[in-house]
Amino acid sequence: MNDRTRRAWFGWWAGLILAGMGTGCTTVPVTGRSQFNIMPQAQEMQLGFSEFEKMKKEVPVSKDARVRALVEKVGRRIAQVAGPDMPNAQWEFVVFESKEANAFCLPGGKVGIYTGILPITKDEAGLATVMGHEVAHAVARHGGERITTAMGLQALGVGVGIAAKESKYRELIATGYGMGSQLMVALPHSRSTEAEADEIGLQYMARAGYPPEAAIGFWERFGDYNRARGGDTAWFLRTHPTDRQRVENLRRLLPKAQSVYHPQP
Repeated sequence: MNDRTRRAWFGWWAGLILAGMGTGCTTVPVTGRSQFNIMPQAQEMQLGFSEFEKMKKEVPVSKDARVRALVEKVGRRIAQVAGPDMPNAQWEFVVFESKEANAFCLPGGKVGIYTGILPITKDEAGLATVMGHEVAHAVARHGGERITTAMGLQALGVGVGIAAKESKYRELIATGYGMGSQLMVALPHSRSTEAEADEIGLQYMARAGYPPEAAIGFWERFGDYNRARGGDTAWFLRTHPTDRQRVENLRRLLPKAQSVYHPQP
């Protein structure tokens, strides 16, 4: 990329970000956090729909009718309480055959549960913990916010590169910027959105009639699972809070969730 192209590219991204500043500020449901997200919601949802269709073709879908019915049941209860916060959602709940202990919710309400996480969820309330957390990511539009952050860091990185072009330390500056942007912006932002999804998800599962204290039991089991697999990444290099941090935070949030909890038959 020559200097002229780099300047044009930087100017285009900077202009896009500045243009979006007037319309990109929104409020996250439940937490009330002010969020900067310049990605159009319709585009974000379309990407989610497209990726989900691709996954259904590439990853085997579970044929276990009992498990599929349970995921659908819990998903619908969570979606019912989350619906007012994402009125344009097209909810879909799919169980994928995979040993990976994971789950996700793509923009627009496309929820995937891997069979590998079911032994850790243990029961319906544990599953509601996971699904509430994943639905919260979609409702809070964390995907679009993450893309916006990445765009800003990339544009800033180009600017730093241009400014340091004539410096004999340009390689050191570029390396420092790359490490600094990850450790000081991207990773902390990822951990904060995970914590926010925990908070929103706890509210959703309680509103849907699942005991919110079950979330603490799930994350304790998930912590045991991670320790058994040797998960020892330093906290500042993680994309997620540590399991211990999650449990402590959920204990703090528990009284608020219990105030909206009403058991369902």
